[in-house]
Amino acid sequence: MQTSLRYGGDSKALRIHAKEKFPIDSKFHLQVHGELDTGVGTPNCFALIIRNFFPEISASTGLGFRYDKDDKLRYNMRVKKAFPITSNGLLSFNAKGSCDFDEEFKKSNARGAAELTWGIINFQKDQDVRLKVGYEVFDKVPYFQVRENNWTLNGDINGRWNIKFDL
Repeated sequence: MQTSLRYGGDSKALRIHAKEKFPIDSKFHLQVHGELDTGVGTPNCFALIIRNFFPEISASTGLGFRYDKDDKLRYNMRVKKAFPITSNGLLSFNAKGSCDFDEEFKKSNARGAAELTWGIINFQKDQDVRLKVGYEVFDKVPYFQVRENNWTLNGDINGRWNIKFDL
């Protein structure tokens, strides 16, 4: 099970996130994840998604649902396609999108992004770094990510940010 501690400028509370992937076959897995908000001591969300991977074309799809603390059930579809720029795959252009639907299957939120990702292996001894810059197409917001081994910092031009530590 993958667990992480998460904190963001929007919530002001530490969240404990857990995720487990159950393999179905070589290209499919069932992903279950949930989050506990330590500020109020209750679960924040629960999600279940079936992920399909296409390694030969560097793409993935997903279909699932999410139940939020607001007692709202949402269905989700997502796609991602990577376009490697270098032969080792450490520099790539990614296109991704997702769409949430409410209980009546009415579109409630669409997201799409284009990003450039650069992985730096052994940036320093035993330290790998990933730098990402992207643009959220529907909200028209540039964003960035810096990941170093277990730490991840995300931010955008509007001042939103969050930090994650993988346990």
